[in-house]
Amino acid sequence: MKTNTPAVRMVTISADEAGQRIDNFLRTQLKGVPKSMIYRILRKGEVRVNKGRIKPEYKLVAGDEIRIPPVRVAEREEEAISPKLDKVAALAHAIVYEDDYILVMNKPSGTAVHGGSGLSFGVIEGLRALRPEARFLELVHRLDRDTSGILLVAKKRSALRSLHEQLREKGMQKDYLALVRGSWPSHIKAVQAPLLKNILQSGERIVRVNSEGKPSETRFKVEERYAHATLVKASPITGRTHQIRVHTLHAGHPIAFDDRYGERDFDAQLAGTGLKRLFLHAAALKFTHPNTGEVMRVEAPLDNELKHCLEVLRKTAPAK
Repeated sequence: MKTNTPAVRMVTISADEAGQRIDNFLRTQLKGVPKSMIYRILRKGEVRVNKGRIKPEYKLVAGDEIRIPPVRVAEREEEAISPKLDKVAALAHAIVYEDDYILVMNKPSGTAVHGGSGLSFGVIEGLRALRPEARFLELVHRLDRDTSGILLVAKKRSALRSLHEQLREKGMQKDYLALVRGSWPSHIKAVQAPLLKNILQSGERIVRVNSEGKPSETRFKVEERYAHATLVKASPITGRTHQIRVHTLHAGHPIAFDDRYGERDFDAQLAGTGLKRLFLHAAALKFTHPNTGEVMRVEAPLDNELKHCLEVLRKTAPAK
């Protein structure tokens, strides 16, 4: 079997990269290389810092010079990547904003934010393939696989720290659009219900309202009404797994085509709209730019399937 042998690389650590462990740094530099191999080359002394051996827990210092050895990647693994090239190309068209510190994209529905759990391709892997020269690309937050819309990626460690702090301090505002069953009551402007996450034997995550769960709050505003459904804006105050999906269900108005928390009868009522995916879209994100301090609001338009669904429903909108 043929192999592809890259050359030795010498990398100088910037101030932005300092502070992280060498094993974690190598994982970002050697994409697709198993962790076991990374620890093997560290143990054998093939990785050098300032020409000396180091342990996996060594923390990098600005100015450190890293020797990264050639790592053989099997041709079989390279061939497994090639069918994903079309997905990588599609991600390029999904980028809505980019500068030296952040990248914002309109994630398509059906694409996971990262590989794992049996998935070999995710948005972050695709972006790293699209930007091979980028020394740092990390997700700031996550979106469910079937949810589309705004996804924020940090291009510097300092940017990631700043944006994570905004998330912790609730300094970031996220607005989603969801199509829910029936007529959402105008007086329900917020749902506060504690959420408890359960992991099934299959590995699937199911979230339920439970008094022993974590405090959770989502604010709602009616955007448009139709004969059997309502388009609502959902703004999560907390960031729990599946929060909007479970809170809408708890209010008695599950989201269209939600395979975990939805209702088949409601989905059947939407048969004529052409909708086949979860109608949950991260439409806008407001945050402070980690470098300039400017307050930014970025928006992601609905995809054609969601737009078409709403156009059909407007023809059946209830009389005002």
